[in-house]
Amino acid sequence: MNGYTLLGLAIVLEIFSTSMMKASEGFTKLVPSIIFITGMSSSFYILSQALTTIPLSIAYAIWSGVGTALTALVGILVWKEQLNINSVLGIALIIIGVILINLKGSGAGH
Repeated sequence: MNGYTLLGLAIVLEIFSTSMMKASEGFTKLVPSIIFITGMSSSFYILSQALTTIPLSIAYAIWSGVGTALTALVGILVWKEQLNINSVLGIALIIIGVILINLKGSGAGH
């Protein structure tokens, strides 16, 4: 599996695990708590494997940016959280930042 595929899998696991953390209701529900711990541990392991071929700065920018944006989307769609203009702008800035970091990493803009 290539590094970006591993990174994508790590992000999906991280997003799912974060939802399980919310579902655990402060770690008071056993099954979601166990799924969170297992999923997040697996996510970090897979991220570490992705880092063998992707530079840390690029991988972490993608990890945090995409993870934040998609977690916000899950919060809205699954957990019925409210979205406001500050949230939209913040998510947009995160996505723009990820794009800019990747442009730098690919050699563009020199």
